Amino acid sequence: MNTQAALNVAEVSFAYSGKKALNQVSFCIFPGQCTVLLGPNGAGKSTLFSLITRLYDCREGHIELAGFDLKKHTGKALACLGIVFQQTTLDLDLTIMQNLHYHAALHGIPGKLARQRIQQELERLNLFDRRFEKTRHLNGGHRRRVEIARALLHKPRVLLLDEPTVGLDVASRQALVDYIHQLAQHEHLAVLWASHLIDEIYPDDQLVVLHNGQVKAKGSVAEVLRLTQTEHVKAAFFHLTGQGEQ
Repeated sequence: MNTQAALNVAEVSFAYSGKKALNQVSFCIFPGQCTVLLGPNGAGKSTLFSLITRLYDCREGHIELAGFDLKKHTGKALACLGIVFQQTTLDLDLTIMQNLHYHAALHGIPGKLARQRIQQELERLNLFDRRFEKTRHLNGGHRRRVEIARALLHKPRVLLLDEPTVGLDVASRQALVDYIHQLAQHEHLAVLWASHLIDEIYPDDQLVVLHNGQVKAKGSVAEVLRLTQTEHVKAAFFHLTGQGEQ
């Protein structure tokens, strides 16, 4: 495994009007790893994502992406990042191709290379034949696939997913979870997946359990189970947060 962290979050704190949402949060994720940021609603997951994506300014602590300091080298750091937010950000009046070409242009990807990458990503997601359809005609699962394709066009080192399965049916949710895990393994991509759903965790995943703005546990699934002296992630989650599966 590459010893350099793809994402390094060190001693990060953040407050809204004096009320702490994050308190000295620290963890690393590495290439090829799928790390699940697990926590109940209100744990601080979305706040952390807002700091990593620079929507909020990180004033306490330190964040690096692929070795680039997010404050000192913002452009280079964010160029290493692909993002899929909880709420869709596609333009529903544009076709799949138009949405993806617009994103490629924002990243300065030349036209020929953009077309090649768009075709590659859509073929991987079985959407290439539908590339000229307007995104409003796609179901929730297919829109998520387009957003993932878009997030990968500029070849990021880190992929952030903020509860991307919200609102999807069971089959679409499982297909998306499977695909992201395959992507991390085969593309050597570092994935940080925010969730509060236990069944989205695979045995080989890394976990960061966040509750009330603090990291309650981090490490492999096996390490967290040993720490909590439990046999299942659900039991470990309940032990650490006082909440069962939602």
